[in-house]
Amino acid sequence: MSDLPRKAVTRTAKLAALPLGFAGRATWGLGKRIGGKSAELVGRELQQRTAEQLFKVLGELKGGAMKFGQAMSVFESALPEEVAGPYRAALTKLQEAAPPMPTSTVHTVLAERLGEDWQELFLEFQDKPAAAASIGQVHRAVWHDGRQVAVKVQYPGAGEALLSDLNQLSRFARLLGPLIPGMDIKPLIAELRDRVSEELDYGLEAQAQRAHAEEFADDPDVLVPAVVHQREQVLVTEWIDGTPLSEVITDGTPEERDRAGQLLARFLFSGPSRTGLLHADPHPGNFRLVPADDSDSSADRSGWRLGVLDFGTVDRLPDGLPATIGASLRMTLDGEADAVYELLSEEGFIRESIELDPDAVLDYLLPIIEPAQVDEFTFSRGWMRSQAARVADPRSPAHQLGKQLNLPPAYLLIHRVTLSTIGVLCQLGATVRLRQELEEWLPGFLPDAESELELELESELDEEGSAAGA
Repeated sequence: MSDLPRKAVTRTAKLAALPLGFAGRATWGLGKRIGGKSAELVGRELQQRTAEQLFKVLGELKGGAMKFGQAMSVFESALPEEVAGPYRAALTKLQEAAPPMPTSTVHTVLAERLGEDWQELFLEFQDKPAAAASIGQVHRAVWHDGRQVAVKVQYPGAGEALLSDLNQLSRFARLLGPLIPGMDIKPLIAELRDRVSEELDYGLEAQAQRAHAEEFADDPDVLVPAVVHQREQVLVTEWIDGTPLSEVITDGTPEERDRAGQLLARFLFSGPSRTGLLHADPHPGNFRLVPADDSDSSADRSGWRLGVLDFGTVDRLPDGLPATIGASLRMTLDGEADAVYELLSEEGFIRESIELDPDAVLDYLLPIIEPAQVDEFTFSRGWMRSQAARVADPRSPAHQLGKQLNLPPAYLLIHRVTLSTIGVLCQLGATVRLRQELEEWLPGFLPDAESELELELESELDEEGSAAGA
């Protein structure tokens, strides 16, 4: 693999070849069936070849194409099992790796950004990348003070490539849509396009990572590597070892899966409350299950912490997650259909021009929030698929009602992050005490103590008044 392809015509040609390849394999499949192979066997081979071509192209292009693939990969749990099987391995590859940049290109970028004497900043620098992602790759090194560090280097031309890829992919949304039944691909691509400028700015990423590293510095559950150095398209952070969540998903023990799932849920809901930021790229490649150091007094007795990487995409929530989410969730659990309907209408989830049955809205929401109804819930691919099928089936009441609901722009990223995190929990098959995290971290989920006190006082006054009147 040479440099990241930058010319729009080259990248467009690669992407444009995808639908042609799909058509070609369909013809190949027909020929196999005529030749005597069973339709089921041919179908599997067809899916496998399609997956291999699709994700090979996305991985080679990096940029927006690979970013799109990573975004899709967390929804793998929602795919029907007969489709998910051939795609699962190909999807997972995009979460962890991509073809590397040539060493000469890496050195050129480092010289341009850190100075011609950049090598003096490191005691050691490994030319072979330790990881590669959509807009950059990571090299392991030793900083001049002896610290083990990760050096993130942005691909030259990444910005142009991102925009070009996402513009092209939007044209193929209808073709790619069947990979995620029940999900409209176009808004996902549009949202990714809106976020690229922030993700390309390593200065913003360094700010977000510093905020998290400082807040979680002594946390027993979450480990965020500190920022060591940052210059334009280069970001140096402390190195953390650990098992990528993609490996826990594949080979983890039940204890590892449950611990990873619990910590992932805890980080999702506690992060915005503690930092005013929402980590908005929750695919498994950005998390590690890190062995706790026995000498670390903050280490949890379970032996694992959650290492969190890549703060290039964040949602800025200075007041934490909106209290509307917690309040509507609590009222839904309590069966307060009219109150839920009123709150959702006020926030724009139900347009003024549309009138729905509050009880029908409640019936639509309750299955989705099943994990919050119990003290402990086991997430699974089967549960995820059942939810996706319920909403995707055009004949179902849930599908008809869901089409009439609206997602306000302010909630778009929160919604995607929540769905993505649930997707990862289902991939893990983790048993999680989700309600515990909601009660501790989600604003509005528990009734406000002062409001309860005021209600009690009002009730007492009413009783006193009634007694006096009597």
